[in-house]
Amino acid sequence: MRTLTAALCLGLLVAATAPAQAAEVAVLDWRAALMETDAAERSMNELRTRLADRQQEASALGEELQDMQQRLEGERMTETERRTTLQAFQEKGQRFERLRREIDQARREAEQAFLQQAEPKLDQAVRQVIERHGVAVLVDPNGVLHADQDLQDLTGEVTERLNALY
Repeated sequence: MRTLTAALCLGLLVAATAPAQAAEVAVLDWRAALMETDAAERSMNELRTRLADRQQEASALGEELQDMQQRLEGERMTETERRTTLQAFQEKGQRFERLRREIDQARREAEQAFLQQAEPKLDQAVRQVIERHGVAVLVDPNGVLHADQDLQDLTGEVTERLNALY
């Protein structure tokens, strides 16, 4: 009787898990799906245009700082020249860091605004793809430690759906 019960339980377990190995478990990298959309590309291009002046200034300051550092390390200078150059180096370095922080902050804010604006469309696209494929479990690719089989990756299809929604 015990072996029959165990065999039945094992059979039910196998029957219950067999469909999950089909298309019921899939992978979605939602961030990649979203950031590969045409809308994300337009948003990033607008950000680059908006930050172009600050980015150019930061690049120019970076080059100046490298030149000044080489001069400070290699050239023979009077104490007054060295002090003046060092003070200018520190001031430019502070300006460079300030610009870098402003650029990083603007990027974070633009990405956050885009994500908030895109979230409803992402939800809609994901729902459509889940329904189309009959997915019961959707996992992030970074969360999958092991899979005995290749899981269906829906990222590209969600990107296509998102592009259609914009």
